[in-house]
Amino acid sequence: MTDRTHGVKRRALLAGGASLGLARQAAAQPAANWPDKPWRVLVGGAPGGASDIFMRILEPSLRESLAHGFWLDNRPGAGGMLAAEIAAQAPADGYNFFINHIASNGIGPHLHRRAGFEPNRDLTGVARIASMPNCLITLPSRGFNSVSDLVAFLRANPRAGTFGSAGVGTSSHLSGVMFGQRIGVELTHIPYRGTAPNMQAVLSGEILFAIDNAPASAQQVRAGMLKALAVSSATRWSQLPDLPTMQEAGIADFDVSSWYGLVAPSATARPVIEKLSGAILRALADPATIQRLREFGADPWPLGPAEYNAFMRAEEAKWGPIVRAAGATAN
Repeated sequence: MTDRTHGVKRRALLAGGASLGLARQAAAQPAANWPDKPWRVLVGGAPGGASDIFMRILEPSLRESLAHGFWLDNRPGAGGMLAAEIAAQAPADGYNFFINHIASNGIGPHLHRRAGFEPNRDLTGVARIASMPNCLITLPSRGFNSVSDLVAFLRANPRAGTFGSAGVGTSSHLSGVMFGQRIGVELTHIPYRGTAPNMQAVLSGEILFAIDNAPASAQQVRAGMLKALAVSSATRWSQLPDLPTMQEAGIADFDVSSWYGLVAPSATARPVIEKLSGAILRALADPATIQRLREFGADPWPLGPAEYNAFMRAEEAKWGPIVRAAGATAN
């Protein structure tokens, strides 16, 4: 090789390296300036649901931290899995996110299997936001004053062990399945089309009990129309602080919460993830945000990206055996 040829090649390599460096710099630039426009949050439910409300509660603080707000894109279907898949396939440009939950990343992967899509592989955690427990409710006239009373009755009268849910594969359904597993009684599941008709079935005496959305039944519990025996979460609920948890009531290893968080396409730049996560975690530490969440019936439950990813994988692993034991299939 002549010196001239070597020099030409060297200049070409240097130019190529400079071009590559500029390309990388350009690719990283949106992350450095993020956000420079409103960002999209996909929602797996209809407008006005819990996912919408949680983002609206966070919105003032996020807008203050990030200068630009977000817009909600509601795509209901398949327990949130439709919106989750759309989010996973969206450009990983820092402007596409999904407010996820127990149904999409915990229970859903076992119910709604879709070729080439795995929520906890194709989406990455930004931050966990909040949780709401389920509540074990029954009629006061049943005479149960504790979970132990109910368990004793169910073991003596297993055929009377009817429980309702908001639908097959919901956390209320699988909470009942888990309860039966823990106490060693085969219970009879009766699904309804949502929490409201499920609660009405308890009120009418059509079913013995339900373990469903705690905020939905709190008013009837306070009015004495329903008897609450325990909450499903591992910690007590701020709205009914005197109510024991299922674990405190003697049901070992029982921890169910309807949790919510924010995720992004897995290739989203880490600086974007970290910046948005920091803004969300700061919002969740703000007393005004905490008060608004609790007025809605939720408790802040913050986690950063790495911890949230580990939590979601653990939730998927936890719910697999319970879904299989329930024989649950997507409807």
